[in-house]
Amino acid sequence: MTTALHTSLNQYFGFTEFRQGQQQTIEQLLNQQSSLAIFPTGSGKSLCYQLTALHLPNLTLVVSPLLALMKDQISFLNSKGIYAASLDSSQTSEQSHTVMSDVRTGKVKILMVSVERFKNERFREFIKQVPISMLVVDEAHCISEWGHNFRPDYLKLPRYRDELNIPLVLLLTATATKKVKRDMCERFAIAPECVVQTGFYRANLDLSVLSVASQDKQSHLTRVIAEQQGAGIVYVTLQHTAEQVAAALAQTGLNAVAYHAGLDDDKRWQIQDDFMAGNINIVVATIAFGMGIDKSDIRFVIHYDLPKSIENYSQEIGRAGRDSKQSNCYTLANLDGLNTVENFVYADTPEQTGIEYVINNIRTEQTNGQWEMQEYSLSSDSNIRALALKTLLVQLEIHGAITPLYAYYADFKYKFLTGKDTLLQQFDEQRQAFLQQVFNHTEFKKIWGTLNFDALTHATQVDRKRVVAALDYLAEKGHIALETKRITQVYEVNNEVINADNLASQLHQYFIEKEQAEIKRIAALVRFFELNSCLSYNLARYFDDHNAPKGCGHCSVCRGQSVKLSYSLEHTMPDTAVIAAKVTQLKEHLATKGVTEISIDTQCRFLAGMSVPLFTRNKVRQLSGFGVCEHLRYSDIKAVLQQL
Repeated sequence: MTTALHTSLNQYFGFTEFRQGQQQTIEQLLNQQSSLAIFPTGSGKSLCYQLTALHLPNLTLVVSPLLALMKDQISFLNSKGIYAASLDSSQTSEQSHTVMSDVRTGKVKILMVSVERFKNERFREFIKQVPISMLVVDEAHCISEWGHNFRPDYLKLPRYRDELNIPLVLLLTATATKKVKRDMCERFAIAPECVVQTGFYRANLDLSVLSVASQDKQSHLTRVIAEQQGAGIVYVTLQHTAEQVAAALAQTGLNAVAYHAGLDDDKRWQIQDDFMAGNINIVVATIAFGMGIDKSDIRFVIHYDLPKSIENYSQEIGRAGRDSKQSNCYTLANLDGLNTVENFVYADTPEQTGIEYVINNIRTEQTNGQWEMQEYSLSSDSNIRALALKTLLVQLEIHGAITPLYAYYADFKYKFLTGKDTLLQQFDEQRQAFLQQVFNHTEFKKIWGTLNFDALTHATQVDRKRVVAALDYLAEKGHIALETKRITQVYEVNNEVINADNLASQLHQYFIEKEQAEIKRIAALVRFFELNSCLSYNLARYFDDHNAPKGCGHCSVCRGQSVKLSYSLEHTMPDTAVIAAKVTQLKEHLATKGVTEISIDTQCRFLAGMSVPLFTRNKVRQLSGFGVCEHLRYSDIKAVLQQL
């Protein structure tokens, strides 16, 4: 096997040797042993599935959290003569039909999708018909509720794997603590001996933590960058900070540009391409940037604001020096941004009343034991932010209260590209009759028609899945153009569980524990930056790597420059009379909208300037009290409100 692997490695990828951990992972997979590979950022995790896929008989299905990651990997593989493709939201229907057709015929070796794609009934019907050799989960720490960047939909991957009968799984991540490793392995039944972890320590990264007051940050940043050679990334928390910092750097003559989720897709792709090609030297970015960036010569990474966690920090500095050359990582640290990072956490914790609203909706809105919901409107009505609502629904699944049956598009629209009569003539009588039924239950407005599924299934008892498959087939063959929108998710309800008295309080407790774990994670980050012993050694130990030297000699602590972080400005709590007046303003405003019950947490979020659906829906942000305490910590605001 070893000779065959080395031959493929050379023939397809042009390498003569494997990097540490790669060969062991690939050999395990080819021996049909599911594996977990934990390699530092930029040390060749992707090759483990890319090379394995060439030696497997059927499709390798890769779940990746980011479009940018997929695009990069696909163009890399295609350049090596390996047919890889994705199904993603940026494609036209013609593009996705070509990909589906090539997957069906076995031309595509590697198909990349986001986890959300599994909610799409058209995708699920399609992928069930395709034999799959291996499931690969990239950024697999997203599976663990105790990992950072937890993605609730990732919890469903073990079930999708069972449903699709996939024999082999490979999990990939750069950042996993002991607890997260255990969690990942349990969910996919990976044996401890099939965990491949190479050292976390990177000898070429110089880590510095600098204690800098907010008002001095910009001048400090400019000075630090002036001492650097080559390209770099500056990480900030907020979109408007990215714009301000990039503009200030550009004024000093530096080739810097802002990158964040608020820019349109084309602009973001352009910035990425320019950065990769060396046309842009410095990108000032929110954490949206970098996941898909495989640029080996990034010479410096600077955290202008505190990162969200030690995991995020390690992932972000891991983008520097992938060519193994000396690279510098700086954190311009103070405690000013601490409340912003914490407030993101508090804003995502749903209130118990919101959880009760969802449970009640399931109890009262079901028909024949089935409950249908659309995420956007349920998020708005329950006042639970979208990500937290997803987490809640997954928790309800885990409790056995609901079981997802399928998701469907509420709207199917199509237009004929082949004349209707010509199209029908291509099929036998039975199929013609079936298609004629579909066309008869479509309401055409000029060119486009909307299919009325309810009327069709009522009149003909035809199976919905058969109709979706037929429309997909016609679109794939170029007979119709098909558009779908507004996903409705359908669940089966277990009334015994959903009617349990303490379900809402149990779920609320789960969110509170998760919230507290996140707040502790932020405290651990501050403790890490204030350490008196080697930063590199402690970072490695955090990720369960005990082989790093106790003193690296290339971090600020080893140079005798440990720091104590402080607030640049002491922000004082507004007078209690001011707070009481602002809360009254909120109550009066919401009363005019018919909202009479306002909890202390809602009041806290208003004063802290957090966005929740209730505020968006009722235009609360325009009130003068919104964000009046945005520089203060949530726990302090709550304490004052409780006294009031």
